[in-house]
Amino acid sequence: MDQWATVLFTDESRFSLNTDSRRTFIWTEPGTRYLPSNVREIDHYGGGGLMVWAGIMLGGRTPLHVFERGTVTGVRYRDEILEPYVRLFRGAVGPEFILMDDNARPHRALLVDEFLESEDIRRMDWPARSPDLNPLEHVWDALGRAIATRNPPPRTIQEMKTALLNEWDQLPQEMINCLISSMKSRCKACISVRGDHTPY
Repeated sequence: MDQWATVLFTDESRFSLNTDSRRTFIWTEPGTRYLPSNVREIDHYGGGGLMVWAGIMLGGRTPLHVFERGTVTGVRYRDEILEPYVRLFRGAVGPEFILMDDNARPHRALLVDEFLESEDIRRMDWPARSPDLNPLEHVWDALGRAIATRNPPPRTIQEMKTALLNEWDQLPQEMINCLISSMKSRCKACISVRGDHTPY
């Protein structure tokens, strides 16, 4: 457990005003649900929405950052995320601090690498195709469920932003701690499927 105590797990997610409640059901043979042939990765976001970023660690979390308009670039990642959030967490945790960010193109820009090196921020190696390994994915799910149960639901981008910020602050830290505590079993599952999708 202690090996995860200094890791800041980070990720971006998009929340859309137009949610698609249609579900697709697929029947598979027992024990084959997560085989590569039975997993389809899709990326569909219709209508207006917001891109957000956050970081979680044992006993804490960053504020939820909402990207205002436009796409996330290496410059924006450095200026809006690494400078104001990650650098401060690195200072608070000390030299044992480890940043977990995925292999998205903005995260791997040369100027990002140079910034991390200049701030002495270590980065965790991350499997190329295992977003389900990141405990923050489950936090995004919980945040999405909280937004979906709001009555009335957010109808404008500003209402969505307010709802996301409020619900983020209400998520129980105990849930986040439990998800991070599951990292040992997540890593074992990832190794057993050679970096492919896991049941997490």
